[in-house]
Amino acid sequence: MATPPIVETVPVQAAEAAFDETGVKRELTGTAWKVVAGVALAFSTYQLLIASFSPLSSLVTRSLHVGFLLLLAFLIHPISAKADRHRIVWYDALLASLAFALAFYHWVFEAELIQRSGDPSTADLVVGTLMIALLFDGARRVLGAALPIICATFLAYGLFGQHLPGALAHRGYGFDQIIGALYLGSEGIYGIPTLVSATYIFLFILFGSFLEHAGMINLFNSIALGFVGHARGGPAKVAVISSGMMGTISGSGVANVLTVGQFTIPLMKRFGYSSVFAGAVEATASMGGQIMPPVMGAVAFIMAETLNVPYVSIVKAAVIPAVLYYVTAFWMVHLEAGRAGLHGLPKSECPNPWQAIRLKWYLLLPLAVLVFMLFDGFTPMFSGIVGLALTAVLILGAGIASGVGSTLFRVVLWIILGAGTASFFKYGIWPIIGMIGTLVAWNFVIKGGRDTLAIMRGSLIDGARQAVAVGVACAIVGVIIGVLTLTGAASSFAGFVLDIGQKSLFLSLVLTMAVCLVLGMGIPTIPNYIITSAIAAPALLKLGVPLIVSHMFVFYFGIMADLTPPVALAAFAAASIAKASPMKIGWKATHIAIAGFVIPYMAVYDPSLMLQGGTLYATVYVVFKALVAIGMWGGAAVGYLRGPLNWAERIFATAAAFLLVLALPLTDEIGFVACAAFVAWHFYRTRSAPGRTPA
Repeated sequence: MATPPIVETVPVQAAEAAFDETGVKRELTGTAWKVVAGVALAFSTYQLLIASFSPLSSLVTRSLHVGFLLLLAFLIHPISAKADRHRIVWYDALLASLAFALAFYHWVFEAELIQRSGDPSTADLVVGTLMIALLFDGARRVLGAALPIICATFLAYGLFGQHLPGALAHRGYGFDQIIGALYLGSEGIYGIPTLVSATYIFLFILFGSFLEHAGMINLFNSIALGFVGHARGGPAKVAVISSGMMGTISGSGVANVLTVGQFTIPLMKRFGYSSVFAGAVEATASMGGQIMPPVMGAVAFIMAETLNVPYVSIVKAAVIPAVLYYVTAFWMVHLEAGRAGLHGLPKSECPNPWQAIRLKWYLLLPLAVLVFMLFDGFTPMFSGIVGLALTAVLILGAGIASGVGSTLFRVVLWIILGAGTASFFKYGIWPIIGMIGTLVAWNFVIKGGRDTLAIMRGSLIDGARQAVAVGVACAIVGVIIGVLTLTGAASSFAGFVLDIGQKSLFLSLVLTMAVCLVLGMGIPTIPNYIITSAIAAPALLKLGVPLIVSHMFVFYFGIMADLTPPVALAAFAAASIAKASPMKIGWKATHIAIAGFVIPYMAVYDPSLMLQGGTLYATVYVVFKALVAIGMWGGAAVGYLRGPLNWAERIFATAAAFLLVLALPLTDEIGFVACAAFVAWHFYRTRSAPGRTPA
């Protein structure tokens, strides 16, 4: 097997120190780190018990989940960037303990809270106020000031909105009603987003953490290098494919940049790509992980719960747009490589992808099982726990097999593992628990077994730490949901969108896209989606856009907001590795992804692109149309197809691509004719161009 090319990578710790999407973090050692690790292990254990046995009521489960989130948030994140990062100060330890203790209030007084529902006591109001205040401070530390400010604005509207003029005013609500809506019920901070965070999202974050620690990133890089590393512009194509595969298990764009980008960005720079373009390619490819099935991002689980549809329905709606997104990125880097005359890696430096798969095939098995179960009708919760348990069993089994010399023993071990895993479907979680316990014991006594156990422990700790940002965002955005539910304020904006939509659906879509992009400049994808779906998606539904399509539209542009300056979280993450301006990377990433902006519009005008109705022929037709539009728009954006394009050709190609967006026979016919004429002219003009790089 050929050795992968050696590149100068930035250490993961250095990249995380240079950029962290989740605020300033402490750099702890010794006892302080052991405390944080112990809390993280307890958090993961609690979540696994909840997923396996569901011993607590739903509201109590959510409350304790938020308690663990705030406990870790106050322990990991200091009060400000100027605070001491090497120790946990006493007041942060006090706040962490207080938040965790108050999380038990719903459990201890569960019966009383149900009995006095709608009539909170003084203790209820005091605890609720403290918990909301702690959540705001925790969110500020973890996510920055933008989202807490937006949530505080909505909270102020709920408290004082009756004094606003005209249609903006509501009838007025007392302090007890506000606290009751936000804390005591299931519409506020313990609403659907927190429920999803406490169930599906945590499991899938843990699933991705286990696979990452087991070496999935190296496997994906080897596969991508082996298949496309030697092609024209190979290093950039490796980034697109590897990030797309990593997106299937991580669901986090910034996490993809900080993991896959450690290898791909220096590799691209080594083979001639500029620092800006290398960072932009990785940022663009990594952000698509949030719409790449089967795991997708946390938003997909929230969407399924909000719409009350099976998770697989969201996966089906996302699969074609996700593939088209990566086709767009792949096409853009192909054209850029042609324009700049960049070549791939020498074939001898590319690993054998089949050899890589043969050595680490077992890492692909949990992903395959997860896909099968999701599409076979199993719930995300059950599918996630099976995938996670299978991953743990395979990692532990591989550790034992690598420490034992006997081939026969290895064969017997894999037979036992297969039988034990199969028994899960008949006897539940207990065979898996027994098997994991047995494998853990074996790993204590075999050679190298403790390294395998360290992988398991690290996966549990990192999974819990990664869940903090997602979970805190889900909890605090409940303030917005609670106020909107209580006051009905969402109907005002929806009415405005409806008024515009009666004149032009396209203008309504543009307005909704603008709201998503503007909100995305300051807040993560999850609250971005929750806000826009609560306000704009119902209006699009009334304008005739199918339910899932309307929600996918705002989801898609919420993701694109993470590429759009001035915030562009993915670009900032890539800049920490590429050592280039994050603003330049952000604008270049937007430029690379520009052809992908057409996809959600095409889905609105022809929902068969998201498999929402229509025949197989209709789906094939709209996919072909999207590919043609992406091809034309990509050429216009880069200024290169078979050869360079002048400005007149680029404008003509852009117009031809726009004609294919609308699902009207006349515009389709004109668009196809214009595209065919343009391609014929371009090929004729460049047929004998000197020095042209073959496509």
